[in-house]
Amino acid sequence: MLPGRLTSTIFAAYYYHYPMTRQKYFSLILILGTLTALGPFSIDMYLPGFPAIAQDLRTTVADVALSLSSFFIGISAGQLLYGPLLDRFGRKSPLYAGLFIYVLSSVACAFATSIDSLIVLRFIQAIGSCAAAVASVAMVRDLFPIEDNAKVFSLLMLVVGVSPMVAPTVGGYVTADFGWQMVFLILAAMGAAILVAVYFGLPESSSPDPTYSLKPKPILTNFFAVLKVPQFYTYAFSGAISFAGLLAYVSGSPLLFMEIFKVSEKQYGWIFAFLSIGLIGASQVNSILLKKYRSEQIILTALFCQALTALLFVIATNLGWLGLFETIAFIFVYLCCLGFTFPNASALSMRPFSKNAGSASALMGASQMGFGALATVLLSLFEARSAVPMTSLMLGSTLLALFILLLGRKAIPATKDQPEVEAPVGMLH
Repeated sequence: MLPGRLTSTIFAAYYYHYPMTRQKYFSLILILGTLTALGPFSIDMYLPGFPAIAQDLRTTVADVALSLSSFFIGISAGQLLYGPLLDRFGRKSPLYAGLFIYVLSSVACAFATSIDSLIVLRFIQAIGSCAAAVASVAMVRDLFPIEDNAKVFSLLMLVVGVSPMVAPTVGGYVTADFGWQMVFLILAAMGAAILVAVYFGLPESSSPDPTYSLKPKPILTNFFAVLKVPQFYTYAFSGAISFAGLLAYVSGSPLLFMEIFKVSEKQYGWIFAFLSIGLIGASQVNSILLKKYRSEQIILTALFCQALTALLFVIATNLGWLGLFETIAFIFVYLCCLGFTFPNASALSMRPFSKNAGSASALMGASQMGFGALATVLLSLFEARSAVPMTSLMLGSTLLALFILLLGRKAIPATKDQPEVEAPVGMLH
């Protein structure tokens, strides 16, 4: 067998110099997109069921939201686990294991009898789903030229965008007609279908690398090597903290719309679907803008607009000026800004990496979900009957992300083509 590094190089050369057919390209984007969308589907689809879950498990909506927090924590921690596994054993074997865990835990969630058991099972479900998230990002770096990564991430956002459009709407109808337990059974079926698609339709883009150690010290050494790259920590952390604003909205939206504005489960699903159009549409406009502007220019402009929108949202909320439709309008604009921020932050974070793209992808994903988990936990501490806590977290995360971006850009080398970062010597056995 050829060494993993040489095999990956040959594989990449084949894809770069012998362009894949349109059908193959579409197939790869679709499968990678479904992998990326598995986590968001697991989040969005059960949101309309918060009041029903609270009633059945004899708890509060705020406590049910902790099952969302545990999911984010599981994704954050799990990505640090799968990153090294993807670099050591290739992309597909760890992915199979993660999807299998996801299917089993999703079925178990449907039979949870207490909020504590649901919180734990959601954590395990997240451990399974994050294998899909890490593998999909790493495989984008494996399968496509660096200069195309931002465009590919924008296309993945289009597939991922099906989640906030379809998941809460379907979840609302399923919960209303069949109960919230059926939502988790549907998620289990989705995980099984994706597992089959990965087996038959996705190539192994990085062969196992026996030189990659799974001992704690070299793994940590590799993670620190990635974290020391200015391009990575600037865009990964600014993107992740900005992403926390999105998760603050996701976590707070059931309380905001169903408890404060008194919309039904089905109406909530349609509102959530409508708002997702801003995120999806902006990510596709981003693909067009990339023909004329660099990712660095787009993300800076988007974060400025996002901060301004969040500031006005907080002010208007505190003054009591906003009804249901005005609140929807502000969130829509905020999500539009995120549609430009997220794909460019992802592409710029991964740009310096090749050999240890799995670890870089894991760190980026872990930071996104780690900050998101923190935002949802903070939000659950408030028993507020207004949008103030949610909007304040959206503003705070955006301002911090903008500060990190402005500060970190000064440390990034001015050269356009930066050298790729390889695994340090400590990664060898």
